[in-house]
Amino acid sequence: MNDSKHLRSEALVCLFLALITTAPYWQLLTHEFINLDDPIFVTENRLLHNAFSRESITWAFSFTDVTYWQPLTWLSHMLDCRLYGLRPGMHLLTNLFFHIANTMLLFLVFNKMTGSLRRSAFVAGLFALHPLNVDSVAWVSNRKNLLSTFFWMLSMLSYVYYSKDPCFRRYLLVLMCFVMGLMAKSTVVVLPFVLILLDYWPIRRFWLEESNKNGVKKVRKSIASANQGSLIFGLILEKAPLFILSAISVCLSYLRPGGSVVSTESVPMKLRIANAIISYVNYIWKMIWPHDLAVFYPYPKAIRMWKTIAALLLLLLVSALAIRAWRKKPYFGTGWLWYLGTLLPVAGLMQIGLWPAMADRFVYVPLIGIFIIIAWGVPELVEQWGLKKTGLVPIGTVLLSILMAITFLQIRYWNNSITLFKHAIDATKNNYLAYNNLGVALYGKGKTEEALWHYSEALRIRPKYADAHNNMANVLVRQNKIEEGIKHYFKALQINPNLEIAHNNIGNALSKLNRTTEAIQHISMALQINPDYANAHNNLAAILMNMGENDKAITHYLKALRIDPDSAEAHNNLGAALINQGDIDKAIKHYTSALEINPENAEIHDNLGNAFMRKGKIDEAVRQYQKALSIKPDFIHALFNLAKAYSIKGEYGKVISTCTKVIELQPDVSSAYYHIASAYARQNRIDDAIDWLKKAVNRGYDKWDFIKNDKNLENIRNSSYYRKLTEGR
Repeated sequence: MNDSKHLRSEALVCLFLALITTAPYWQLLTHEFINLDDPIFVTENRLLHNAFSRESITWAFSFTDVTYWQPLTWLSHMLDCRLYGLRPGMHLLTNLFFHIANTMLLFLVFNKMTGSLRRSAFVAGLFALHPLNVDSVAWVSNRKNLLSTFFWMLSMLSYVYYSKDPCFRRYLLVLMCFVMGLMAKSTVVVLPFVLILLDYWPIRRFWLEESNKNGVKKVRKSIASANQGSLIFGLILEKAPLFILSAISVCLSYLRPGGSVVSTESVPMKLRIANAIISYVNYIWKMIWPHDLAVFYPYPKAIRMWKTIAALLLLLLVSALAIRAWRKKPYFGTGWLWYLGTLLPVAGLMQIGLWPAMADRFVYVPLIGIFIIIAWGVPELVEQWGLKKTGLVPIGTVLLSILMAITFLQIRYWNNSITLFKHAIDATKNNYLAYNNLGVALYGKGKTEEALWHYSEALRIRPKYADAHNNMANVLVRQNKIEEGIKHYFKALQINPNLEIAHNNIGNALSKLNRTTEAIQHISMALQINPDYANAHNNLAAILMNMGENDKAITHYLKALRIDPDSAEAHNNLGAALINQGDIDKAIKHYTSALEINPENAEIHDNLGNAFMRKGKIDEAVRQYQKALSIKPDFIHALFNLAKAYSIKGEYGKVISTCTKVIELQPDVSSAYYHIASAYARQNRIDDAIDWLKKAVNRGYDKWDFIKNDKNLENIRNSSYYRKLTEGR
């Protein structure tokens, strides 16, 4: 009966935790992907879109060029892409599922270890609702954090099961969960250290069990009065396979070929140590007072010595208190060392890629140690001070409610890239990355002037910011300030000569200035840096096609499509190259493939219509032109092509109405007047035809060969106006 009540209580607490976690996070369903990491990890990663193919699975387990070795994380993203496509809300729903699962597992683990349902539930509640954990859940790319923690919790739960009756089968379960965690994110390497802490408290394997003289009653005896050395050594040796796996994982993550480890020349070790010490204190302060939380905290250029010393003294003081209270308050030592140890892999002593001063997501697991101290320490203090514990429940409820409200507000900032990086700029100082990424988001919305200002701010803060130079150049080139844009591309390359996207972009800009040789050189350099750069192959092919080297262009378009079969642009461009080659049928296949990928592209519909015209399939061509115009009603080129198709079909009234739309959009297009004149002439309405021909001539139309060679315009050629017009020609 007691077991039944216990299980029912656990189930009710789990349900409660799931509900309070879902309440603030449910708004994630309407959120978007953000432009930091999400493009690399999900939205522009074609291997994820081609989910569970042999190529994608092989890639997931290989040494990729994206930070860590994390095959299970890649597989989870693949599954989301297979199930939901690129619907961000559903990807975030998966994140929420793992956060809820982690919360419930955390509760179950500590409840089974300590038997304290309320305190375990409070630890889980703090974990579920603390605002510092928002960016682990609200950021699709942070799946690795959630997934690795899920297997971390399963490992601990398995270890509790193993510790009650150690045997190989149970140990193997721990080992399997641990390996799965390492395959999600390498920071799980510190779990063996945490298991040793749990051996001391609350599992208490650091104590020996002995029988009394009569062999009936068992008592616990501190290892201080037993053979403590051999016992501790045995518990550590028990974790040896886990430590070995941790060492292997570290090597796979940090020593892999092509890694992006930041050298100590760029960020001196002295600065890294100072920042790590201060961050340990800052995280605790943000836990107590969660304000000005941001997706990215810029790394400091320098740190004042007194700040480092003050932070170090505070950490040493708390550590001394933890050691002093080790026996009487074992939860204090376990919780504090949990915090110190689990934060070490992300403290910044070893840096990979774009490393921040600190990151809220880094404390997703470490803060559990502080939560343990709070959950067990506060009731004990209340009891020591002679106060009633009955007030703790309403106080705890109010605290969790406050955290839920702050978390709800913090999640709102993650709605999209614009809201996220605007908040980051407000919450931090000199946040060059936030200015740059906000510029990218604004540029994507067509707000080029605002984007340009934000790129300028990013470069004011950090003049040697290659990405911002590249992005600013993109805006300038779009504004037709090509020479000025090229200067920024060159600055980006001076900072980072291996920035392939800058080489590719400068090649495109140079081609617009007809500096073809230089353009080819830069795009070729982009391909030397990254032979699988599909966009560079596509751009090089476009230049080659303009040079008349159609066969070479087709070769590069095919390479682009081999790398990225889902490139609508490459399919479309290859179609144009095949048209030049006279292979209309293959061109139609590639245009069709392009439209399967991007059905709302008016230009591709127009191109497919032209291909059908060449095949004599006029009705098919008309349908494509009409589709192009339904997407882009002011598409002049498609209107002209549609008019030609109607003319071939003999539907001259539709020719007139279509060309009239062209004139409404662009009154000075003289050829539109000519086509209307031609349509009237074919209807033998000579006076109307002459009137429209006069309008065409008045607007500069002078392509008389069209009239001269058109058998159907004999009536215009015989008119006095035409003879007078062509006198002397």
